[in-house]
Amino acid sequence: MKIIFMGTPEFAVESLDILIKNNYNIVAVVTMPDKPAGRGQQLQQSAVKKYAIKKGLTILQPEKLKDKYFLNQLRELKADLQIVVAFRMLPEAVWNMPPMGTINLHGSLLPQYRGAAPINWAIINGEKETGVSTFFLQQEIDTGKIIFQEKIAINETDNAETIHDRLMHTGAHLILKTVRAIEKKIYPQISQSELIGENEIIKTAPKIFKEDGNINFNKSTTEIYNFVRGLSPYPGAYTTLCSPDNKTILLKIFKTQKEMVEHIQPTGSIITDSKTFIKIACTDGYLSIIDLQLAGKKRMQISDFLRGFNIDNNWKTQR
Repeated sequence: MKIIFMGTPEFAVESLDILIKNNYNIVAVVTMPDKPAGRGQQLQQSAVKKYAIKKGLTILQPEKLKDKYFLNQLRELKADLQIVVAFRMLPEAVWNMPPMGTINLHGSLLPQYRGAAPINWAIINGEKETGVSTFFLQQEIDTGKIIFQEKIAINETDNAETIHDRLMHTGAHLILKTVRAIEKKIYPQISQSELIGENEIIKTAPKIFKEDGNINFNKSTTEIYNFVRGLSPYPGAYTTLCSPDNKTILLKIFKTQKEMVEHIQPTGSIITDSKTFIKIACTDGYLSIIDLQLAGKKRMQISDFLRGFNIDNNWKTQR
């Protein structure tokens, strides 16, 4: 069975690696073109490309997936199956090419959390579990027939990074299970409509941009706590502290603690001893900042931050 693997970030490497270790014939790897990054704007290779180079795999990096030259390259490879893990939206000319179809690994329990950021949104929405799904690609994004799914728990202290890493490993094993089933021609194809319960609301997972990370302290303590961990470490939740004389400090916040207690403080107000803690008033409690980052600086603990800045109870968050 000839397989073409498509993926870009570290999340996809685990799935490619498990296929290689199980002696599957990867005839080519398709990944994003190298892009400039960092202060020096040096061209950076994707995680999948770096892995593929080490393994001596054929690498394709098309700028446009509808490019005739790229499509001809795919045809010449005569792949039986294509596997997509954390890549781009494919045109029909690509996903409909191999005789066994094109399968995708998605980081949610479809049909819930279709979209680009399923891990983030599951945590932001306070879900207690999530998982991975393999399915056959079709025209509408993330709507194809489900092959297999695997659940994992979301713990109270998990963030986007910890869930990402667990789903990366779980997903790789699900890819292997799926490919073995396709190879044997014994596998389910479950319509996603069959997985929607009566009166179940389908939640989506649209892409999250940096500007979406501004914290709204008019929400409940739990909502804000989930928002912070759902965006940690990337793209990161943030708030701006404002002094009485209108000086401002932008903080990216990675870790917080909840304090559920009634109070009369205005939402967004700051309570601090100026040495070891800062907590911010929410509608039904306080949120203590544990781990943060200033622009251009490294991540630090709140005590380290307070040693460098004279923050007191007259400061507040900027709305």
